[in-house]
Amino acid sequence: MRIDFHGSPRPTLGVEWEFALVDRRTRDLRNDAEHLFARAKARMPDPSRLHKELLRNTVEVVTGVCDTVGDAMDDLRTALRYVTPACDELDLDLYGGGTHPFAKWDVQQLTEGHRYAELINRTQWWGRQMLIWGVHVHVGMPEKARVMPVLSALLTYYPHLQALSASSPIWAGVDTGYASNRALMFQQLPTAGLPFQFQTWEEYESFAHDQLTTGVIDELSEIRWDVRPAVKHGTLENRVCDGVSTFAEMGALVALMHCLVIWLDERAAAGETLPTMPPWHVQENKWRAARYGVDAIVILDAASNERLVTDDLADLVPQLMPVAERLGCPEELASVLTIAERGASYQRQRAVAERTNGDLVAVVDSVVRELRADLG
Repeated sequence: MRIDFHGSPRPTLGVEWEFALVDRRTRDLRNDAEHLFARAKARMPDPSRLHKELLRNTVEVVTGVCDTVGDAMDDLRTALRYVTPACDELDLDLYGGGTHPFAKWDVQQLTEGHRYAELINRTQWWGRQMLIWGVHVHVGMPEKARVMPVLSALLTYYPHLQALSASSPIWAGVDTGYASNRALMFQQLPTAGLPFQFQTWEEYESFAHDQLTTGVIDELSEIRWDVRPAVKHGTLENRVCDGVSTFAEMGALVALMHCLVIWLDERAAAGETLPTMPPWHVQENKWRAARYGVDAIVILDAASNERLVTDDLADLVPQLMPVAERLGCPEELASVLTIAERGASYQRQRAVAERTNGDLVAVVDSVVRELRADLG
């Protein structure tokens, strides 16, 4: 089976930002995406910037094909300027967390469409449980021969992205003890979770052929890996991050993903064999980052060396800074280091819960206010 990868000649960016819709008074989820779309899209110069998702409690804001992190952030901010007034009319707010602290999964409504219905028909209880929201970042790749080596090398930095973005500590009214419950929820779906580590594009084609032949998938987009090639866009799509509630954190995470992919791709293009880790180390790192967030001690290499993830980030950011300068995002990359200093979203949510004696409405309020403050 041949899969054409339409490579990107430039190191382009595309960002997809998922939000839950919450009621302004109760702070519970509302299944009103259809009504929001009707209002927001009628005003937007480009309605394609707003997408539906699996459930009617979710909207996704997307950018166009961008050249810089700044351009992508401008696209997102512009789209949200049309979405938030529509929310106001419906007494809704956008919630940028990886999970909702107290919503019930069994009262959520499925978005119409054969693809969504078939997903739920197949996955049943686990599919219905997917009250999760995240961020997807596409980075343009010029050559398909380097896609799989870069993907495998990027998994070394999986826990760094997961730890920084973790925003889903509370599920069904209970503090799970995890920084990112979303990370472990999502991997329950067939074809979701960590990708296989292939060295060549031909190996990936063989895998996809087997998946299609045996009916595991009907199309390539149903391979829902945390990091995957997006063949029609010519990108490597990073789906590691939990939902994000501030523009500052979004800019930092997008910059880190942009720089990492380009840094690794340029090294591969220069003939370097990129470093990778055994799958068991990658799997353990995912669990550690989901469990401990920015306090995770992660495995760095195949030699089993370990280090606190924030200490490794303190060295990684300066290492990437020359790439950031060329890509026009040095300030955004530098702000990666402020996330742990300020406290990641999961830490901020827990602090609110502790301060309010477990008031989960107050937790939702705090996440909503962060985005509102950014939008002015």
